Amino acid sequence: KMVDPTLAEMGKNLNEAMKMLEDNQRKVEEENEKKYARKDIPGPLQGSGQDMVSILQLVQNLMHGEEEEETSQAYRLQNVGEQGHMALLGHSLAAYISVLDRERLRKLTTRILSDTTLWLCRLFRYENGSAYYHEDDREGLLKICRLVIHTRYEDYTVEGFNVLYTKQPVIYISSAARTGLGQALCSQLGLPLSCMCRVPCNTMFGSQHQMDVALLDRVIKDDVESGKLPLLLVANAGTPGAGHTDKLGRLKELCEQYDMWLHVEGVNLATLALGYVSSSVLAATKCDSMTLTLGSWLGLPAVPAVTLYRHEDPSLSLAAGLTSSQPVEKLRALPLWLSLQYLGHDGIVERIKHASQLSQRLLENLKNLDFIKTSVEDELSSPVVVFKFFREYSNRDQTSHAAQASTIQHPIISNERHIYDAFNQWLGEQLAQLVPAGGVDVVELEDEGTCVRFSPLMTSAVLGTEIQDIDQLVDCLKMKIPILTSTLQLREEFEQEVRRTVGLLYIEDLSWPGLGVVRYNYHSDGKNDDKQEKELEKINTELLKKLNELESDLTFSLGPEFGGQKNCVYIGMVTEDLDVSELVETIAATGREIEENSRLLENMTEVVRKGIQEAQLQLQKANEERLLEEGLLRQIPVVGSVLNWFSPFQASPKGRTFNLTAGSLESTESTYVSKAQGTATTPPPTPTSSLAKQRLPGQKIFKRSLRSSDAFSETSSVSHCDDLEKMDQRPPTLSPGEEQGPLQAEKTEEQKEVAQAAKTDTEDVQSDKSPHDCTKVEEQGSQR
Repeated sequence: KMVDPTLAEMGKNLNEAMKMLEDNQRKVEEENEKKYARKDIPGPLQGSGQDMVSILQLVQNLMHGEEEEETSQAYRLQNVGEQGHMALLGHSLAAYISVLDRERLRKLTTRILSDTTLWLCRLFRYENGSAYYHEDDREGLLKICRLVIHTRYEDYTVEGFNVLYTKQPVIYISSAARTGLGQALCSQLGLPLSCMCRVPCNTMFGSQHQMDVALLDRVIKDDVESGKLPLLLVANAGTPGAGHTDKLGRLKELCEQYDMWLHVEGVNLATLALGYVSSSVLAATKCDSMTLTLGSWLGLPAVPAVTLYRHEDPSLSLAAGLTSSQPVEKLRALPLWLSLQYLGHDGIVERIKHASQLSQRLLENLKNLDFIKTSVEDELSSPVVVFKFFREYSNRDQTSHAAQASTIQHPIISNERHIYDAFNQWLGEQLAQLVPAGGVDVVELEDEGTCVRFSPLMTSAVLGTEIQDIDQLVDCLKMKIPILTSTLQLREEFEQEVRRTVGLLYIEDLSWPGLGVVRYNYHSDGKNDDKQEKELEKINTELLKKLNELESDLTFSLGPEFGGQKNCVYIGMVTEDLDVSELVETIAATGREIEENSRLLENMTEVVRKGIQEAQLQLQKANEERLLEEGLLRQIPVVGSVLNWFSPFQASPKGRTFNLTAGSLESTESTYVSKAQGTATTPPPTPTSSLAKQRLPGQKIFKRSLRSSDAFSETSSVSHCDDLEKMDQRPPTLSPGEEQGPLQAEKTEEQKEVAQAAKTDTEDVQSDKSPHDCTKVEEQGSQR
């Protein structure tokens, strides 16, 4: 079949442009080696213009900057795929179609709009619906609000805000809705914030992320009695945080009772395209309008969001902006029209089904993990999985913990909440960094606190998430759980050790995901605050540097960039084999050593300064004495030279040297006599740390190995006693020609008795295996 040459050329140019933009093997030119290349400096437009290749090369350079990682950018572009190219081609075709004559443009746009609306209504089970295509996902709800205002206030077109003043409209949204949604609607509609009512979620029964229907009923009754007009209710089929669905069936009955409009949005609406749909989500098909975000669900770039609605008056829809008489406005659906045809019905359902399978795979693995608490609405068909690290107490610990919490309930609950929030924040960031294709992120929930969320409908199509990525995510989670539990258990021990150690100050920072925060206290000697603060900063900075130089598995840092304590050492996550006492002892000893060296340097500086002053005084005094010895005539320039030629004056050079070791000022006469500079005293040796413990081969610092050390001590004690027995049983050695006298015979008998007693005690040592029995053998032998 014949194809329009312009369309063929457009498709060819698009393919070439995408291939050029996706090609990461950029040619390295000599100008790129410079920090600032001339082509990167913006300048005036060139008079002759540039070709398409040069312009696309500039776009590529801007997309792949020097400071960004090329791998991550390439990974995203590779997952756009051909269906993404179709969406991008739709934008080019929209610009081309807009230049057609008016009649052809009207027919083409009407066909595109009607086809896309029909496909979406059938795909998501929304019968007899109309569609509005918009770039901002909140714009559809805004147009719906204007439609409802025009419908409920008949004179709104003529009288405007005066109609609203007589009977104030009220829009109800859930407290679990998107942040800032109510403020955005009021701002765009020109309504006061009093027209927006936030409905709380359940507190006693049902999900804590679902709207409280009974409370909503009472609120609507109160508003009606006070002369207000209930206008619209915004419900969720998948809350932005936890992915829970409101009770849409009961909410629809309530809206029909008070003649309200029901609008539904949320990620769970994507499951309407599947063969099996939960009853809670299926009730969304009876609502008055819903918003679909197909771009993230299907991985389509730059496609508009769609708001499906039912309304019989087209004039009011036109007044509200849901429809347009301009054919160009209808071309917004063109990228989606092309993409839906490329994927087909089976391709769309397969992508949504694949995302649901990923969430189910993760949920099944999380059930088998200890210390992981999940928050899922429906375990069989929940496309959003929210989980967090939480250490449950045993029966005994739970009883003591409850008794302690009853006495000071608020601080303990508050502290635990902050600690777990920090730990789960760290866990989410680690999982996102280790498994980028997993698409997990951190979310703040009102009741659960900080949690890790996995919403494959929003990320899997773009990132290309597969089953093996979920398995890798679970493996990383298994590696991080022991670290979290060990750090949580050792936090209290670390705090107690620091508080018992002189010179260290424990800093309580509940938002730090790690072992804790410590500061070395500088003992000031009457210094002002500014100087003391500088010394404190200097010592703790040097302490941090020394700790990082140690061969350990711990991470020492200055803490978070914003909001952290100053002049502190932050210790990160640890393992269960950490020796907390050794760690605290090392920190304290290193801090004392740095402080002593700092004080020594200050004292030496003061001593040197005083020594210089004293040397200047002595040299000045020596010069005066030399003038008196030489006489006044020798100081006259010409006479002094003649006098020195006839009668030379012999004077030994006198100087002063400062001994840093002794801290004393000495004469340089011995130096001039011996022609060499000597030292009177030997400097003291450099002090070494006495904290170095005997370690096994390959054992790092701050690691404890109790079983290995106990076995080593038992083995060494028994072997030492065996050596003692062998030495006692060995006959005495005589010199050549020397005979054994009576005294030596008595000593031999005494040694035999000692050996027999040592043998008996050695058997006891082997049975008891006590490291102190060997000492008892030696003491008994000495007593005998």
